[in-house]
Amino acid sequence: MAAQRDHRPRTEPRPATAAQPLGMFAAALAQHQGAAVDSLHKLLIDRVSTLLTCTVMGIALALPLALWLLLQNLTLLGTGVDRTGSISLFMQQDDPAALHNLVAQLKARDDVAEATLITPEQALQEFEQKSGFGEALAGLDENPLPPVITVEPASDDGAEVTALYEYLQTLPGLDVAQLDLQWLQRLQAAVQLASQLALWLTALLGLGVVLVIGNTIRLAIANRSAEIVVIKLVGGTDAYVARPFLYTGFWYGVGGGLIALVLVEISLWTFGSPLTRLLTSYDPAFQLGGLGLQGGFLVVVASGALGWLGSAVSVIRHLRAIEPR
Repeated sequence: MAAQRDHRPRTEPRPATAAQPLGMFAAALAQHQGAAVDSLHKLLIDRVSTLLTCTVMGIALALPLALWLLLQNLTLLGTGVDRTGSISLFMQQDDPAALHNLVAQLKARDDVAEATLITPEQALQEFEQKSGFGEALAGLDENPLPPVITVEPASDDGAEVTALYEYLQTLPGLDVAQLDLQWLQRLQAAVQLASQLALWLTALLGLGVVLVIGNTIRLAIANRSAEIVVIKLVGGTDAYVARPFLYTGFWYGVGGGLIALVLVEISLWTFGSPLTRLLTSYDPAFQLGGLGLQGGFLVVVASGALGWLGSAVSVIRHLRAIEPR
């Protein structure tokens, strides 16, 4: 009998498709998701210990965060004020003709945009309106206020304004020359110094957060050393074992960031009103700014990254020392 031929189609090996990398990616994503959820669940079970650790981190993060927010508002104050400034000349002489002549000479200069004379009578009237001491001032025998010439520089360049200020100090009959931008320049210098201090403080407290989380993860690794040995005996890799600890550090960081945001909001609610009154005395249009949604999100992400970093340092150092014997 002739052998029967097999007419079934032969199965050829299938070429690799894009579905395989997608499947591997989905499996890895599922593993990370499971580790993240499991580590968060364990932290929520031990609420007291988790809350204490996150509170310590939150306090450490809130200090540089509040300082940075204050510096940002002071910087906004400096940018919102008229940066050209003006120069006030308090004159000794009260001869109207000589003062008007001096104002005309100042207006003719190229580096002067405007020069205005404020007579003692005008200054007294303005002071009475703004101070509320009109009845007390009315009883004075003579007007104690000197004539004042306000000079607006034509340029906002600091060097040119300083050169004009030095020239005005040599005018005859001048008592005192006051540059209205001096306080702003001092403020900017103080803000720059405080910014450097804030960077150092942020670096030191950030390092403290990393060390706190690293020590916490070290204790967690020590408590689960027997479980880690069993996992490695059945073929678990270091990356698989480390994943839950890394997510634990991440959740610690996120919790610390959220607590830091709450502490900063409490400080804004407590000190915001007097601070606003102080800053609006320099710029009436100033509004105290907060972190906002974007700033708060960045704080939480950064604190979570610090938690992940602290956990990674501890895992790299202590996990490899636990091996089956």
